This record gives sequence, structure tokens and C-alpha cells, in this order.
Amino acid sequence: MRLKEFLSVRGIDFVSVNVLEDPAGLAELQRLGVRSVPVLSRGTRFVFGQSTKQIVDFLGLDEKSGPQLSTDELAARVDRFMAAALELIPLMPHDRLDTHVPGRPRSYRTLGFHLFRVVDAFLGANHGIPLVQAMFREEPAPEADAATLVAYGEQVRRRFADWWAGGDTSPVKTLDTYYGPQSLHELMERTTWHCGQHVRQYMMLLEKEGVGHGHPLAAADFANLPMPQNVWDG
Repeated sequence: MRLKEFLSVRGIDFVSVNVLEDPAGLAELQRLGVRSVPVLSRGTRFVFGQSTKQIVDFLGLDEKSGPQLSTDELAARVDRFMAAALELIPLMPHDRLDTHVPGRPRSYRTLGFHLFRVVDAFLGANHGIPLVQAMFREEPAPEADAATLVAYGEQVRRRFADWWAGGDTSPVKTLDTYYGPQSLHELMERTTWHCGQHVRQYMMLLEKEGVGHGHPLAAADFANLPMPQNVWDG
């Protein structure tokens, strides 16, 4: 769930600043010494907006936080999301891959790559590679076609299955991320819904382009995950 959405559904008053468009907002980030967004701040204190538990603790809210699904359930969901993506990506016409998604400078090609990169970065964190924001800004090769994206996705899916079958999958294992130490369980939940949200978007992009598909994901596949309410921001 996005930070703004998290606050809004709880009736919490806040001021939202777009640091790309508001110099004062950028100056405030620099004053706090923050180098990534989203961030929730009060005075000189702040917390990154990626972890529900951190937000709840920062605001002093009396509510349960943390994953609702077990790691077993999350592993099944993320595999389902990747399987759906592997079904959907080949359906996109090649001449549409450079088209940008609604509301941001990200191409259909990059979205197809990114939804697997999210899982790839999670696997890296489990092998001692700190999770940094730059991982999520990586781009596929400009000439990458659907077959290239599928090949990458199949590789990530296999490596995820191998890790889950024989790796260190303790839910309480601590992983190093750009927004602070996270338990494997917490980062796995974020990875799962993050990947699932982008597959959800890809289904809508196909429909936008007039391409039919088998609707490999339904509402039940997203149940008990902190999914954003909207398919697209805003």
C-alpha cells in the first residue's frame, strides 16, 4: 500500500510534497539528510514509507502490523504472479513495447523487466547483497523483445524456486535494505505485492491495447496483501 493511501484510509492529516516539482520539498529532504522517498516526517524525525510496521510504530498507532500471510503462502503467491507475467508478456505487440505506462516515464518493456527485477533483488538480499533503490531503476536492453523478457523471468522464477526449496528461508532472518533492516518475512511480503501490482498493471495495459488475455489473476490472488487500491497512482 502506498504511503499516501495508508494515511488517507486512516483519516490521518498530512501534507504531501512532490520533491520533483517543489524546490521547498527537496530542500526539506536535504535538511533531514534523506536520499530516498517516500518519507514521512515530523519535525526532525522521519521514517521511510516502505514498511507498514515502521510507519505504525512512528505514528504510535494502536493497530496490528506485519504480514498477514505466512512465508509459505507468500512464496506460492509470488510464484503465481511470475507465472501470470510469463503468460501475459508475450501477448503485448512488439511495436507497443516503447509505449509509456500511465503517469510515468516507464515503458511497457521496462515494466515487464521490472516486475521480475523486484524478485531478483529480493533474492540478492537473501544472499548478502544490500537492497538499494538503484536496483529498481535498472532498465532492460533497449532492443529487448518479449522473448528476452520471458527468458529473464523464467530464470528468476527458477532461482526463486531453488532458493525456497533449499535456502535459508527463516522468517526472522534480517536483511539489509535502503530503508533499514527488515525481516525476511516483511521484505518477502513487500516483494510479493510489489510484483503482483505490476502484473495487475500489465493485464490492464493489454486491455488498453485491445489485446485479449485469459485473466490469469483474480481478486483472490491479491487477498491479505497490502495492495494499493488503484492499479495506477492517482
